[in-house]
Amino acid sequence: MTVDRVRARQEAEQQAPPRRHRAWYGAAVLLALVWLLGAGPLGMFMGKLTEVQTNDQSAFLPIGAESTQVQEARRAFEDSGAVPAFVVYSADQPLDGQRLAEIAQDARKIGGEPWVQGEVAGPIPGSEDRSVAQLIVPISDQAEADVAVENLRALLQDSAAQGTTVQVAGPAALGADLGAAFGGIDGTLLFVALGAVLIILIAVYRSPLLPFVVIVAAMLALVLAAFVVYLMADAGWIELNGQSQGILFILVVGACTDYALLLVARYREALYERERPVEAIRVAVRGTVEPIVASGGTVILGVLCLLASDLASNRGLGPVAALGIGAALVSALTFLPAVLLLLGRAAFWPVRPRFGAQEGDADSTAAVVGRHRLWGRIAGSVDRRPRAYWMITVVVLAAAAAFVPQFKAEGTSQLDVFRTEVESVAGQRTLERGFGAGSSATPATILASAGRAEQVKAAAEGVPGVTEVTQADKVVDGRVLLHATLAEPAESTAAVEITRDLRAAVHAVPGADALVGGTAAVNLDTLDTSARDLRVVIPLVLLVVLLVLIVLLRSLVAPLLLVATTVLSFASALGVGALVFDHLLGLPGADPGVPLFAFVFLVALGIDYNIFLMTRAREETIGHGPREGTLRALTLTGGVITSAGVVLAATFAALAVLPLLFLLQLAFLVAFGVLLDALVVRSLLVPALSLDLGRRMWWPSRLSR
Repeated sequence: MTVDRVRARQEAEQQAPPRRHRAWYGAAVLLALVWLLGAGPLGMFMGKLTEVQTNDQSAFLPIGAESTQVQEARRAFEDSGAVPAFVVYSADQPLDGQRLAEIAQDARKIGGEPWVQGEVAGPIPGSEDRSVAQLIVPISDQAEADVAVENLRALLQDSAAQGTTVQVAGPAALGADLGAAFGGIDGTLLFVALGAVLIILIAVYRSPLLPFVVIVAAMLALVLAAFVVYLMADAGWIELNGQSQGILFILVVGACTDYALLLVARYREALYERERPVEAIRVAVRGTVEPIVASGGTVILGVLCLLASDLASNRGLGPVAALGIGAALVSALTFLPAVLLLLGRAAFWPVRPRFGAQEGDADSTAAVVGRHRLWGRIAGSVDRRPRAYWMITVVVLAAAAAFVPQFKAEGTSQLDVFRTEVESVAGQRTLERGFGAGSSATPATILASAGRAEQVKAAAEGVPGVTEVTQADKVVDGRVLLHATLAEPAESTAAVEITRDLRAAVHAVPGADALVGGTAAVNLDTLDTSARDLRVVIPLVLLVVLLVLIVLLRSLVAPLLLVATTVLSFASALGVGALVFDHLLGLPGADPGVPLFAFVFLVALGIDYNIFLMTRAREETIGHGPREGTLRALTLTGGVITSAGVVLAATFAALAVLPLLFLLQLAFLVAFGVLLDALVVRSLLVPALSLDLGRRMWWPSRLSR
């Protein structure tokens, strides 16, 4: 659009009748009230999300995998669905008869509780260390396991076995401690994330009012998302776990704030050129709706690609995250413009943008650079040596990406899931000290045809690493269960390889239809499924993002380059993550789902900044040509995109406050990758490539000619 046409539109808007303006203000008041009175009371559903969470093992199992089939079939062989809790006693010296008698008193007291199903076994003295003993408490499947564990721990504070250390471990306790870790989502995580965002916004806007307007918009988006997610999870349409809820909170706050930064920056810019706020907000919305919708749509489509995953936790996150981004879009494009219009220039107090404050030709490139000195200098430097900038940047990013093969995502032991010491983990270590490293490991479970049970047992016994195979007496639908004890702990890498060999051996028995499950089998299936998901989901995400960019930018060259730079940025973040996790923090490994989650969020979110930059570049190129268009886009969007990157990095970094290894690693990878995208890829690499290619960047559109 030419400068003369822009000025003509401005004059027409300034001559618009006041009645029309009053209608806009009335609509803004109505819209703000609908949000505050309608969405505000929905905040109660944020606290109720824990009621529709599923945090047991089934929420994270590979869908349709062999281990999952065995776990489902085992229910028919079990007389009860009780979940065991191990009460572990330890002392400085061997436990004598008197101490064991006192522990037996605890067993009788525990056995009288309504949440206990069946007999409490024990006391059982340690086979390796006589200073350790245990009780096995079957927690009823009709009781809430986390509540039962909490009651059990409270009961044992008055243990009859004085002078001993008492810890509750086992599957029931581990699940309860995991639920407690996710319990920090509603309070700690949200407080840290909002606090970080508020501090950044105050520094960016230097205003006491505007940051709170943005925070309110983000919170309204969050309560709307929580309400919809609660209804859909309660109806069984989607699956929610604590991990997904934490990511939902962070994603909504970060995305809504990013969209707000872009809209507010354009509004401030328009207030210098328009006398009336109603004209300025119309210009701001008109100029940002396309990149914001394109950005949100890209993220929604990207996370929905997780539906192609075969891991239940991955598949469940897709629609949850998509609903969150949708709520952020609606809030940023409805509530926020309405409030900004009502506040007018007062929103920016004490530094209010004054109409006509820009002297000279405010639309000239020189004037634009003069008003944004830092980014004007960066743009000028890139303009002088574009090829040197993009070549050096690519070399540095590729050097970081070279460490990707060192990233260990082969799973971790359940004892390494927590980053802080919790009672279930400490009790498990005490149990292993008293009974041996393999004492509490679950054996591999083999489901086979009853008529071929002996052949399957013989095949399993011949596998190196299998120490014993026993057969259950019960037969269900012509099938039996066999239990294979492994020489290695079930969570270890060695046990995974033994299970792989075990499967090969029993699958070879004709007519047995044998399936192998158990802890090591779950780990094996998770690894194999994660590898499959990387091969399927990553190309799908890249294809979706590429198609969105082609439609948005009306070009082929620019979208291909943008996708390539984003992938390079992700690989660099993963390479740096490998160095930090392995050598700096000394972490025991990573969940197999970490690389996929990091990729989906980094590509879907990282491409946002390129969308913000390149949509503005295209707009400026139409009126000023490719070179000046790129320089103006970099200068005008530099501050807002950098602020958006810092905000999103800070919100994802807040995930690290939850004491879980998976979330710590995801927080680092996404936060570091977003900063890399905002500060390096979008600020240096993409503008340098655009300047070096010139009009060819927009091929085959008319801008390329």
